[in-house]
Amino acid sequence: MKILISNDDGYQAPGILALYDALKSIADVDVVAPEHNNSAKSNALTLHSPLYVHTAANGFRYVNGTPADCVHIGLTGLLGYRPDLVVSGINNGANMGDDTIYSGTVGAAMEGYLFGIPAIAFSQTEKGWAHLDVAARKARELVEQLAGQLAAAARGQAAWLLNVNIPTLPADQIKSIRVARLGRRHAAERVITQTSPRGETMYWIGSAGPAKDDGLGTDFHATAQGHVSVTPLQVDLTEHEGLLAWREQLEP
Repeated sequence: MKILISNDDGYQAPGILALYDALKSIADVDVVAPEHNNSAKSNALTLHSPLYVHTAANGFRYVNGTPADCVHIGLTGLLGYRPDLVVSGINNGANMGDDTIYSGTVGAAMEGYLFGIPAIAFSQTEKGWAHLDVAARKARELVEQLAGQLAAAARGQAAWLLNVNIPTLPADQIKSIRVARLGRRHAAERVITQTSPRGETMYWIGSAGPAKDDGLGTDFHATAQGHVSVTPLQVDLTEHEGLLAWREQLEP
């Protein structure tokens, strides 16, 4: 099995180092990740400035671009082969509910999925890298558990995209996997303003809002109960149920 790993926290982040160490024992692994932190870059691609690839002392390749840039470059020429799986993370903090729209971690995995390759985005529910070794083991276990689906995808079956959140807990406190839908968050906190040394107003995006829809069956609920949440994602944003009503209103 061949795996491409990326992330949004940067190629030196503890999460990607732990994920690489966990997966290199079960697969041939290449890392192509951003040079710097690119959190909340979603699926952004860099189109109006050149991108450069450098190789770190540990063999990781890093790019002066976004997470999606890294996977895109990897799959369209840098690697020279088609990986069986694209894995992103382990992210420093949760990517649940609305987070998935903004997440660079999910964006990197989604880029692989858009190329028809199975992909997984891994995140820890809390920031700070506590129990990172446990999260990395859980990530490896899931990849091993999905061996059959990866083989099917290699034979031409449809690719898939999974968003995985691992509770930041000791191993003996983490419960089994729960397949869950995305919850929802309240609107983000107010923007934060400061005055620069030159007297100009600076704006900082506020923190994400607290969970709003966190009931039974959501990723928020599953992880709060100590379970690893796995959410299959899709790219089609069409509101299929509303198509007929819009046609009746707008079409001649």
